[in-house]
Amino acid sequence: MEKPNYKNGSIVNLMSSVGGAFGVKSMYNELALLSAKELKDVRNVVLIVLDGLGYEFLISKESVLHEGLRGKITSVYPPTTSAAITTFATGVAPQQHAVTGWFMHLKEVGTVSTILRFCPRAGGAPFSAQGVSIIDVLDVKTLSSQMEVSAYEITRNDLIDSDYSAMVSEGKTVLGYDTLNGFFTQIKQAIQHHKKRKYIFAYWPSIDSLCHEYGTNSTEVNVHFRELDKKMKAFLRSIQGTDTTVIITADHGLIDVPKERVIKLADHPKLQEYLTLPFCGDSRTKYCYVHPAKAKQFEAYVKTKLRNYCEMHTSEDFIKKGYFGLFTQNPKLADRVGDYVLCMKENYIFFDEVLGENKHINKGNHAGGSKEEMFVPLVVFKV
Repeated sequence: MEKPNYKNGSIVNLMSSVGGAFGVKSMYNELALLSAKELKDVRNVVLIVLDGLGYEFLISKESVLHEGLRGKITSVYPPTTSAAITTFATGVAPQQHAVTGWFMHLKEVGTVSTILRFCPRAGGAPFSAQGVSIIDVLDVKTLSSQMEVSAYEITRNDLIDSDYSAMVSEGKTVLGYDTLNGFFTQIKQAIQHHKKRKYIFAYWPSIDSLCHEYGTNSTEVNVHFRELDKKMKAFLRSIQGTDTTVIITADHGLIDVPKERVIKLADHPKLQEYLTLPFCGDSRTKYCYVHPAKAKQFEAYVKTKLRNYCEMHTSEDFIKKGYFGLFTQNPKLADRVGDYVLCMKENYIFFDEVLGENKHINKGNHAGGSKEEMFVPLVVFKV
């Protein structure tokens, strides 16, 4: 099981380098492969996050990105969009921002949530419709709000008005897009907006969504990647001479899961009896909230019935081992990772559901400790 390299080789350290280039000091070391000094005198720093572009995925493809590939770095734990994108926005690890997965128990509102949608897990109106501010739940400071330069965020139009997007885009001018052409057009527009220094963050989600639906080696994913690569090459050519450093990376990679590797909680009714809440986290890392009187039964069940499928850790021990980050932890972190962490082995997933929820099982999955999920590329172009 791979562990994030929070010392000098993770996306947290990348953001320390980016922030340091704009005068924002971080508790985390700069990235060994890209220092703040290298970015300090550049007019435009563009960070492009291609959701789902794992390092192992990239090196298996022909791509213009290989021309700027410096190596691989790690995501955070768990390697999943909610945790990693919050790190890109704040410059700190889950240890500090306490966003720990797709599903999170929010004690503040008394329910399990889908955090990026800021709504109950089963769906419905966002908590903000009941007057709950996301700032009261996720009290984090963005890097861009601390920079004394113009900052821009390029994101999909249908995400711009969400509670989460509004929070992480604090301090940025937000530009929306609907298509791949629009994505690159908006980045170029931000670069050309004025001649002073600026920071531009751009997010493209489609590799991830297609891998989830069709699998990482599917025709659909390969066709999309070739189109993306072609547009990326044209974009890089079009911004030559603008004194821009383009950094390209990802939040995580994915791993394919065949049907026979799907472990269903419904097939383990005894295990359900021990839980006080639905599973939280993602398909490859589960946070378990266990009835105190049934902790020994829970441990025995996992060690016997599930030993081939997952590793079990107490959440307290998992935090102490530094999987979520270094330094002082957010006071809310312990509440958000339950009593036990189940880390799925090989390419197994644990599937559970609640009433009213979409019962779809993804072909491509992430949030586990495999090299395919944990390692992401660091690509740098100076134009």
